[in-house]
Amino acid sequence: MSIEVKKFDKFQIFSIRDFATLIGLALMCIVISILSPVFLTANNLINVVMQSSINAIIAIGLTFVILTGGIDLSVGSIVALAGVIMASSLQAGHPLPVSLVIALVIGVLCGYINGFLITKGKLPPFIATLGMMSIARGLALVYTNGRPISGFSPAFRWFGTGTFLGIPSQIIMTVILYAIAYYILKYTRLGRYTYAIGGNEEATRLSGINVNRYKVVIYSISGLMAAIGSIVLTARLNSAQPIAGINYELDAIAATVIGGTSTVGGEGKITGTLIGALIMGVLRNGLNILNVSSYLQQVIIGAVIVIAVLIDKYRK
Repeated sequence: MSIEVKKFDKFQIFSIRDFATLIGLALMCIVISILSPVFLTANNLINVVMQSSINAIIAIGLTFVILTGGIDLSVGSIVALAGVIMASSLQAGHPLPVSLVIALVIGVLCGYINGFLITKGKLPPFIATLGMMSIARGLALVYTNGRPISGFSPAFRWFGTGTFLGIPSQIIMTVILYAIAYYILKYTRLGRYTYAIGGNEEATRLSGINVNRYKVVIYSISGLMAAIGSIVLTARLNSAQPIAGINYELDAIAATVIGGTSTVGGEGKITGTLIGALIMGVLRNGLNILNVSSYLQQVIIGAVIVIAVLIDKYRK
């Protein structure tokens, strides 16, 4: 019965908490625009949305994972590994679709290994994904000997710099992916079981649901989203670097938690994650416009994550 309840009580497109988060986003924009008139210019706002898109895509996977009560620290390193292998494939003259599929397979494979270690190896998600974070980063560095791979065709670069009907391709991809994620979480068995696992994993297992199988699928989705983020990032920069994606996992976790997904699982919505990603994008953009030191920015971002978790705990 608890599984069916979760099907109905979590899925308005926007909840009261989402509106509260939107108000926070609006207030942040107002404050930054007062401090710097440059912020509200059309070019800068488009830049904010485009900069937020990669984090927003990666945060989709983190939302699924955190909804189950897990964590994935490896997404930033998967971005680097998928990016450099895809880039080398492109440089070798392989067709664009083949190279894109290679990147996606790398992402899914890394996520699958995470899920396997967590379910079959009985490792805590923190340890399993921490290990993958180091392994994937190391493989990216070894594969490239620490050197970036750059120079790609216009067809590939469209994923990061192109437009369709005047709308940047990054934004189009982000909207499509969020629509798919929303549909999965609201209307499919995978979505219902994702919430059920986070709400009460043991009860879900006793209900006859193969929890391990769904966990593996969910971590594979996280790896897939990291790979898609890698495609967008590489196309936008026209370069794949083995050091790409550093701290991306922190931004994605922050976007997910700020958006209302509970760190203990079972509660949250993908629409909130999108708002959280925009908040992170506005925050970083505003700090850059105000010439805040990059070192101090890390302090502020870390404080935002801690405050978001404290608010979640206090609300519960």
